[in-house]
Amino acid sequence: MPFDFRRFDIYRKVPKDLTQPTYTGAIISICCCLFILFLFLSELTGFITTEVVNELYVDDPDKDSGGKIDVSLNISLPNLHCELVGLDIQDEMGRHEVGHIDNSMKIPLNNGAGCRFEGQFSINKVPGNFHVSTHSATAQPQNPDMTHVIHKLSFGDTLQVQNVHGAFNALGGADRLTSNPLASHDYILKIVPTVYEDKSGKQWYSYQYTVANKEYVAYSHTGRIIPAIWFRYDLSPITVKYTERRQPLYRFITTICAIIGGTFTVAGILDSCIFTASEAWKKIQLGKMH
Repeated sequence: MPFDFRRFDIYRKVPKDLTQPTYTGAIISICCCLFILFLFLSELTGFITTEVVNELYVDDPDKDSGGKIDVSLNISLPNLHCELVGLDIQDEMGRHEVGHIDNSMKIPLNNGAGCRFEGQFSINKVPGNFHVSTHSATAQPQNPDMTHVIHKLSFGDTLQVQNVHGAFNALGGADRLTSNPLASHDYILKIVPTVYEDKSGKQWYSYQYTVANKEYVAYSHTGRIIPAIWFRYDLSPITVKYTERRQPLYRFITTICAIIGGTFTVAGILDSCIFTASEAWKKIQLGKMH
């Protein structure tokens, strides 16, 4: 007797003349196909969409930076001449720089009565401060007006991503034009290192920060202290990392198989129950007639 390989077929076929179509089965089949299509499109959207997950850890993420952080500052002082405006930087490593001018630009405002300061500079990864003041001017004004608008203050790389909403420019848009012209302004910043890694593994190193501020007029035994706009910063030991991820293909295929198989199984059970109940009801009705 020749070997029949068809005996291994676990998907035995039922002849069509032994099957019976029903209206209920047709309705369930159409609903089943629509439901599968809906779930398939939902899973396909999730598969092609890039997910961004975040994690926290304690470490210095950018060890190749030489212990430096790049800073970008853009601020307008509409009532202070450009020749009076300067940037000073100091920190706990002993740095004390008055009148920083590298990579900076002063743009006159209000016909020369005001000034817009734009600058890029670096700070050490230690607590310190940088401040906009008149300390570097050759002659100190009597009543410098420190009212201002901060357009931008950011640290590290600029992230050009839409799906990460963080405080990368928390002071952007800060308006102090109605404050006391003779007051100093203290902005206390807590800087949080942030890493963004895309699907290819490329990383960007940026920094978010929280801010608290106060406004005051300072005096000493010699009289009123010249006001300034202070940015006092400290670094958090916690690093936030954002990573782009996409669902693996095997997981997508597994989910689709589960959707199709599960839906057809449940629909088959439901159709069988309805058909059995319908046949039983017909028998009951025939019994009453006889």
